[in-house]
Amino acid sequence: MIETTATFALLGAALGAAQSIPYLRDTWRRWTVPHRGSWLIWSVIEVIAVESQRADGARWSLLPLLTQAVGTCAVFLLSIRFGSGGVRRHELGLMALAGAGVVGWIVADEPIIATISVVIADFIAVLMMLPKAWRHPHSETTSTYALASLGGLAAMGAVGAPSLQLLMYPVYFALVNAGLTAVIEGRRRVQRRTSVVELPPDEAIAREPVPARQPS
Repeated sequence: MIETTATFALLGAALGAAQSIPYLRDTWRRWTVPHRGSWLIWSVIEVIAVESQRADGARWSLLPLLTQAVGTCAVFLLSIRFGSGGVRRHELGLMALAGAGVVGWIVADEPIIATISVVIADFIAVLMMLPKAWRHPHSETTSTYALASLGGLAAMGAVGAPSLQLLMYPVYFALVNAGLTAVIEGRRRVQRRTSVVELPPDEAIAREPVPARQPS
C-alpha cells in the first residue's frame, strides 16, 4: 500500500496539473487575461523550488511542484501574447522587489528566513494581479485558484513529519488561493447585481466586448 505522504503527493500532482488546464484553455480563447508580471514571478519561484527540492533529494514532495511549475510556465508563455500588465514603472518596481525576495530565498542559510522570503515574493505577485482581478473579475479563471488552494492542502499532507519551514508555504499557498477565489467570485456577484458591463483589461483589446461565455 502506498504510504500516506505518497498519496497526498500524487493528489497534489493531479491537482497541480488540473488547475492549469482551464486557465490555459481560457487564456488561449481570450476569456482570461493573465497578468504577465505575476505569472513571471510565479514561474521563477516554482522552477527554482523544483530544482531546490531535487537537489535536496526530495521524492514524493517533488511531484506536486513539478506539475505545477510546468503549468505555470505554460501560462506565462501564453501571457506574453495574450496577457496584460508587467511593463509599467510601478509593476517593474514590484517585480524587482519580488526578485530580491527570490534572491533572499536562495542565499538564506536559515530555512525559516528562506521560506519567508519566497512567501513575500509570491505575495507581491498576488498584489500585482489583484487590481485587475478586482476591476475585471471575469478576466480570471476562478477554478484555477480553487484547485490551487486544494493543492496547497494536499501539499501539507505530503509533508511527512510536522515542520514549520516545510508547512509554512503550503499553508500560505492554500490560504492565498482561497482568498483569491473568494475575491473573484465576490466581485462577479457584485457586478451582476449592479449590471456592470465589463471590458477586457488588456489595452490591446480594450475596445472589444467581453465574450458572451465566461470562464469557470
